[in-house]
Amino acid sequence: MSKNKNSNQTETEIINLKTDLQYQEKSVVSRMLMKNPGGSVTLFAFGEGEGLSEHTAPFDALVVCTEGEAEIGIAGKIYPLKEGESITMPANIPHSVQAVTDFKMLLVMIKSKG
Repeated sequence: MSKNKNSNQTETEIINLKTDLQYQEKSVVSRMLMKNPGGSVTLFAFGEGEGLSEHTAPFDALVVCTEGEAEIGIAGKIYPLKEGESITMPANIPHSVQAVTDFKMLLVMIKSKG
């Protein structure tokens, strides 16, 4: 996978999910690793206390915590997530992310049927 490459391109790159994206104080940093019409894969680093407010997306999503801890809100319910854990988020359901500590996650979004 390579930064901002479509899946039909052949460039390959090894990515370390814990070290290739650095925290920035009071910020959310992201790096898109792959994107095509079927979805995307993005690495995020959240400074402690930072987050993404509640929103919806037309994609089913898998969040994989690679470092730290966060609270993932899905349809009004809060789920604690820590390193090594993952959670799924259905398409078109309100969700949010709030970093409890410095927090890194891999977000895999897949286009929903319909």
